[in-house]
Amino acid sequence: MASTNDELVDELTKGGYLKTPTLIEAFREVNRADFVPEGLKKDAYMNVPLPIGFDQTISQPLTVAFMLELLLPQPGERILDVGTGSGWQAVLLAHTVGDSGKVIGIERIPELKEMADRHIAQYKNLRDKIEIILGDGSKGYEEGAPYDKIIAAATAEEIPSAWKEQLKAGGIIVAPVGDSIMTLSKITADKFETKEYYGFSFVPLISD
Repeated sequence: MASTNDELVDELTKGGYLKTPTLIEAFREVNRADFVPEGLKKDAYMNVPLPIGFDQTISQPLTVAFMLELLLPQPGERILDVGTGSGWQAVLLAHTVGDSGKVIGIERIPELKEMADRHIAQYKNLRDKIEIILGDGSKGYEEGAPYDKIIAAATAEEIPSAWKEQLKAGGIIVAPVGDSIMTLSKITADKFETKEYYGFSFVPLISD
């Protein structure tokens, strides 16, 4: 069992979940322990989801790595992070989109939005690339659209239509649907290609 952030990254890399050099670098530079509650710091490098309060979790590292490898964030991209929670994934994304990119996170629980803001503030070189919005993630965030990519950390019965509308042509959505992870590639304004990866578990996406 990993006891440091580097050991966790090594575990994910050896397991084949982390493959892309820029993502491996982001996982090394963004310490998961900075995003878990104080009482759970000792468990931060376990490959399991951990509670962050309000019936929400910080996702299992394996799952985050798997989804980000599907998303493949690139420098300069504008990405919507739905269900920001404690902020870990938003900072990982900010690391990969670089100085010319932007990450907009949306979180519906005020206390978790405040938590994410505090955690993100620790990363002074990245915090200006991230904006966290308090709102209903199922509606996306039209004011920040269009997005190159959209990723979600909570499961729905289907991909919300707002996300499809707010995604650029050529963009991709990576999100849980039921017990699967789906990728939705936008070919044209009304044409999408989907792929499904089975066997995952997430907290539900709740609409206001």
